[in-house]
Amino acid sequence: MKKAQKGDQVSFNFIVRLDDGSVIDSTYDEVECETDHEVDSGPMQLTIGDGTFFTQVEQALVDMTEGATKNVVVPAEDAFGVYDPDQVFSLQRDQIPMDFTPEEGDLLELSAEDSDHAEIVKVLAVSDDEITLDANHPYAGQRLNCEIALEKILS
Repeated sequence: MKKAQKGDQVSFNFIVRLDDGSVIDSTYDEVECETDHEVDSGPMQLTIGDGTFFTQVEQALVDMTEGATKNVVVPAEDAFGVYDPDQVFSLQRDQIPMDFTPEEGDLLELSAEDSDHAEIVKVLAVSDDEITLDANHPYAGQRLNCEIALEKILS
């Protein structure tokens, strides 16, 4: 039976879980994500080694045969990065619009007036004087547990 090799185009399904078991991404219609992320439907296609997906997953696809499954762990530093406490900062209440009332847990999109780049931040705390925000990716500091299933070797 043919084994997938670096440079092969393949299609595969996956489920990505955090250590607490919550599903954050999947290609399966029947798998529910516990996040607001919309689940992709149907197998993902990639060329092994092109850097489209997590390196550990692409490496795990090598030598797999069609129908085979594997579990792969992607360390935090290779997934969404380590948690950086320097990405937590505070804004004075007069720096945000008066008609906006942030609540703890809200996700906000911040951008500088002279930039097209927007940053998603999470509200950690709200007081009368300031709000504390976290610009780390929501999954920063968390490793990913990926269950992969090679569907087809396409070329």
